[in-house]
Amino acid sequence: MTACSSIPKASFGTTKGGEATEIYTLQNQNGLIAKVTTYGATLVEMHVPDKNGNLADVINGFDDVSGYEGDGNQYFGCTTGRVCNRIAKGKFTVNGTEYTLAINNDPNHLHGGNDKALSKQVWKATPACGKQAVTFSLTSPDGEEGYPGNLSIKVTYTLTDDNELRIDYDATTTKATPVNLTNHAYWNLAGAGSGPVLSHELTINADNFTPTDDTLIPTGAITKVAGTFLDFRAAHVIGDRIPADDTPWKGYDHNFVINGKAGEQRLAAKLKDPASGRVLEISTDQPSIQFYSGNFLKGQTGKAGKTYPHRGAVCLETQHHPDAVNHAHFPYTILEPGDTYRTTTIHKFSAE
Repeated sequence: MTACSSIPKASFGTTKGGEATEIYTLQNQNGLIAKVTTYGATLVEMHVPDKNGNLADVINGFDDVSGYEGDGNQYFGCTTGRVCNRIAKGKFTVNGTEYTLAINNDPNHLHGGNDKALSKQVWKATPACGKQAVTFSLTSPDGEEGYPGNLSIKVTYTLTDDNELRIDYDATTTKATPVNLTNHAYWNLAGAGSGPVLSHELTINADNFTPTDDTLIPTGAITKVAGTFLDFRAAHVIGDRIPADDTPWKGYDHNFVINGKAGEQRLAAKLKDPASGRVLEISTDQPSIQFYSGNFLKGQTGKAGKTYPHRGAVCLETQHHPDAVNHAHFPYTILEPGDTYRTTTIHKFSAE
């Protein structure tokens, strides 16, 4: 058999549990580079040009797997789930059975749980033939982190010659179970570790958001952004009206309901660094997007010795609404046996 993959791979180190990890390098015809690792199906690097053609790596991360297993990792670039974001009090009911999950964001469940969350496992990688893509696959067994069903997941990263990083998610299950997958990249378009991002300009294609209680669990309401600090329908500088540190959110940490029809690709958000001219446009078929302003970044040391300061990056996580499994009128997150969970988010890079 002739190998068809031209995608370079290298060791990314060995986990504390003794598992070997790998990192794969995708590069398009325009020189953009994405690096992805088997640990957590994680996006480690994303090198994109500024308005003068100068490349910079624009996401937070670490040089090897030991950083991702350390205390400084705040879900940098990982695949998050089985259910991203929060589930109230770590409980939900499916088909009359109540399930209990880890409380790892007191008093709630966050991003899939503890040691066996998807972000903390080593996935199997399969490089693509004929394109710059890698598929990561993992089966999460019935009962893992408290979730029902054997969940078989595939996450494919593709770097196109249109300067798009496409992330495709597929999953099937043996029992009805909630599924809500996202990527948790931290973006700084001036370059990772280059300082706060409060001067970045953000547009979010959303007329509505889901307000929360003080523990960041949605109340169930869907509320207009008009007249609030959450109105990003026109481009707005992030730092101009950022909430104070003593608010429940300690900055921005809000779920926006994307305009248009869920299930269809449409623009969710646009992020721009005026100084470099770099632009990131995110489109998705998901119903919503979480904007998080890096409120708990703490100056940890990352790739190449760079530090990641408070509000030194932002997350724009496409998703179903948080705690949707406990709100009947929110977009449905239960995957049934025989059905396939399938969603796509596209990150398009440019400079202006």
